[in-house]
Amino acid sequence: MTRQASIAVIDDDVSVRESLPDLLQVLGFTAQPFASPEEFLTSDFFPETDCLILDVAMRGMSGPQLQAELKRLGSKIPIIFITAHSNGLRQRLIEQGAVDCLLKPFSDTALLKALNRALHLS
Repeated sequence: MTRQASIAVIDDDVSVRESLPDLLQVLGFTAQPFASPEEFLTSDFFPETDCLILDVAMRGMSGPQLQAELKRLGSKIPIIFITAHSNGLRQRLIEQGAVDCLLKPFSDTALLKALNRALHLS
């Protein structure tokens, strides 16, 4: 990519919204946090988003529900799910088109590998 990739971080956990964008910027990406899928969908950042880092379980619209809505809208934004619960969702989310599903807390290396796959950087 000729410009920094734009990554949206959608998580209702404030600590994730504060720390993950900082890490992404250190890794060379532009990052914007959102508290909910609804906030993301109505933002000016939505059309320029190159990848989503998306929590599975949130109040209101869930991560998988946003994934379905994006498909309905014809969006092809790659999604990396993150979750605190290892409840067997990973394979199903990947089968439905997610690039990866990382279990919190995940390593910087695991995140970077998933981003490289999502953005076809390696």
